[in-house]
Order: sequence, then structure tokens, then C-alpha cells
Amino acid sequence: MRDSSRYARTDRTPAASRQCRTIVLGVAVALVVAPSFASAQVAPPPTTPPPTTPPPAAAPVPSSTDFNAGQSAGIAIGDLGSQFLRRLGDQASYGFNRASRTNPGGGGASETTEAPRFRSWAEFYGVGANTSAFGGFVGDKRRTIGGVAGIGARLMPGVNVGLSVDQSHTTIDIPLALQSATLDLTQIGLNASVDQGAWTWAIALVHGFGDINSRRDTGLGLASAGYNARIDGALTELSYYWTYEQARIVPKAAFEYTRATTGAMQELGGLNPVNASGASAERARILIGAEVGRYWIFDQKILDLSGYAKFVDNVHQRFSNVTVSLGSESITVQGIGESQYGADAGASASLSLSNTARLYLNYDGKFRAYSQSHQGTLGFEFKF
Repeated sequence: MRDSSRYARTDRTPAASRQCRTIVLGVAVALVVAPSFASAQVAPPPTTPPPTTPPPAAAPVPSSTDFNAGQSAGIAIGDLGSQFLRRLGDQASYGFNRASRTNPGGGGASETTEAPRFRSWAEFYGVGANTSAFGGFVGDKRRTIGGVAGIGARLMPGVNVGLSVDQSHTTIDIPLALQSATLDLTQIGLNASVDQGAWTWAIALVHGFGDINSRRDTGLGLASAGYNARIDGALTELSYYWTYEQARIVPKAAFEYTRATTGAMQELGGLNPVNASGASAERARILIGAEVGRYWIFDQKILDLSGYAKFVDNVHQRFSNVTVSLGSESITVQGIGESQYGADAGASASLSLSNTARLYLNYDGKFRAYSQSHQGTLGFEFKF
């Protein structure tokens, strides 16, 4: 029999001991769980994202229309060179001039009358031209005014030579591209002709040089540039002079070659000015047609009226690539050519005041699929 006094001495019963152990275990569990619970309830402070750098802006790229003024200037140079060549050729093969060389006294006069050996002429002309939109070219309008002075000589019967100078000023307007330009061109021409019976062979050579000044509205000012231009050309023509009383028909066949170049250009001012490399354009064409005319004599004066038409075949056209650059970016554009086939037509009125003085008025038109031009010329010729 257990001695109850043992429990009394320790003042602890078995039930009290179990209760004490339970309390101690509970306190230990609480100490372990409490920090984990607290950490689960308290959210960590938000982290600040690192600063981000915006992506670099895209580099500006030149537009295919930025060089439209240069393309238009190239068209103008080629046209002016071609027009001057043909006017030089007409000095030799124009039917009335041909008749004057054969019969300087005019209709009804003796063909043995001695012709003046020298002649000089002066012309004033205006040209209106336009080219339609084509590819990256938005179209243009061109206006030219100019003057020609020349002198010629008869080296021997049937052989004639001439020298003339053409000075012109052209304004170019390209409203859809907000661009404009001017072209000042000087051309020097030589011509010669040989008459053999009813046949006439004529040749003309041209060399020209000038300056181009272009302006482009960028929205934040004008970008302007200045660069040079060159034109070289040659024309050879064969014609046959057939007459019936005071009327004539002159069939003609000609071959023409021109080569035009423009220098490199660099724009200054405005927003995003561009640079462009030099350009060249060459063209060879065949022209076949005829002149029809008639003259009348009254009060010792001669009035001559004539018209002509020619079929044109551009048998060869070649244009260099032009690199247009803006900073490190660049694109490639080309010059604007003509349609392969076209027509030239014109008319002339001439009044001979005497055997040595003559006034004349000419119209010359050029008609192509995408372009046309109209030229009017007032001239005076004096022989001595």
C-alpha cells in the first residue's frame, strides 16, 4: 500500500503533473508558430522597378519626291537642248531659206542674182511645258523665256555655215511636292548645210552650260540648293525640196542625239535637308516628216506661210541612278524619260520686207504621252 504521505510531502499529485506538462508544451508550440504566422500576415514592402530607357527614335528617311525639282530640271535641260538643235537645223533646211539661197531675188527673179554673202538673226522666244505625274514624280509646269543671236556666211555656192548663242531662263513649279527651281542656261550652236540640186544635208552641234537653284518647303523653312548643268547634242538632217509654182513640199528625215548632266547637290536649311548625287540622261531619236508651204508676192514683199509635222521615235533613252541621302539613310531615283513615240508639229509666217530684211513668227509644239511643250518665236533676219 502506497504511502499517501509521499504526495503530501511534494505537494504534487499525478493530475497536477500532467497539467503542468500540457501548459509547458503549449507555450513552446506558441513560441514556434507565432513568428511564422506573423510573417505570413505582414506583406513585404513593394520593390521599386528599375528605371527604363525609351527606345531610340527612328532615323528619318528621304522621300521619293524630295528630288522632284532635280528631275524636272533634267527634263528642261534636255528639251531646251533639243529645241535649239532643231531651230539650228531649220536655219539650214527651212523651205523659204532654201528657196532664198536658190533664188535670192524671190519668185519671178533671175536665179543668177547674186545673194548677200552674210546674214545675221535675232530671236526672242517663250516656252510653256509640263510633264504629268509618273511613278514618284508628281508632275510639273515649266516656263522659259530666252533670246538667240546668230551670224552666218555662204562659204561658196551651196555651202553655208552659222554660229549662234542661246540664253534662256526657266522657272519650274512643282506645287504638289512644295518645290520650285530656276534654270539659267547658255547654249552655243554651230550649223552647216550643203545644197546639191533639190537635196539639202544639214548638221547642227550644241554645247550648253548653266546653273540650277532649287527650293523645297519642309514645313519648318526652305531647303535650298545650287548646282550646275551641262548639255551636248548633235543633229543631222536630209531633206528634198520639191516645188510646184509658188507651193512646196519638203520631206525631211533627221537623227538627233543629246546628253544632259547635272552636278551633285546638297540642300541647306529647313528640316531634314537632303543630298543627291549627280545625274546624266542621254537620248537618241529619229524624226521623219515633211514641211508644206506657199508664198505670195505683193508690193515687192514676200509673205510665206508653212506648216510641218514629224513622227518621233526615241530609239534610245538611258538615265543614271540618283542616290538621295538623308543622314545615314538613302534611296535611289531615276530621271524621267519620254514615251518612245510622239509627234512634233509647227507653223511659220515669214514676211520679207526686202531682199535683205525679213520678219518671221514660228510656233513649235512637242507632243508625247506624258509631256508636251509649246514654243513661240519672234525673229528678225538681216542679210549683207
